[in-house]
Amino acid sequence: QVQLVESGGGLVQPGGSLRLSCVASGSIRSIYNMGWYRQAPGKQRELVAAITSGGSTKYADSVKGRFTISRDNAKNTVYLQMNSLKPEDTAVYYCNADLVTIPSTRRGYWGQGTQVTVSP
Repeated sequence: QVQLVESGGGLVQPGGSLRLSCVASGSIRSIYNMGWYRQAPGKQRELVAAITSGGSTKYADSVKGRFTISRDNAKNTVYLQMNSLKPEDTAVYYCNADLVTIPSTRRGYWGQGTQVTVSP
């Protein structure tokens, strides 16, 4: 059994900052890519940022220079530091992890999502 649990969402004013965290727990042998996605009302879920086990990152063009993804492999945790937030960043943010469970099944897992609302 594997769980991804996100935290850190909330209400923030435009220009503000939030830091999201996602912890993976359970029968995990290893974690490959981890990432953050978001889904706004009426829109498709989109990739925000992703990071490999070696630390290589990629970002959606809309968040480059404002968001930073990082991970702590020892803690099976991925973070998303979000600065200079805009109203259009409002969405439910989901954590995703590509991992191998014990004994040895590889698949992707999703967290339950955390709401981020950017509003005056």
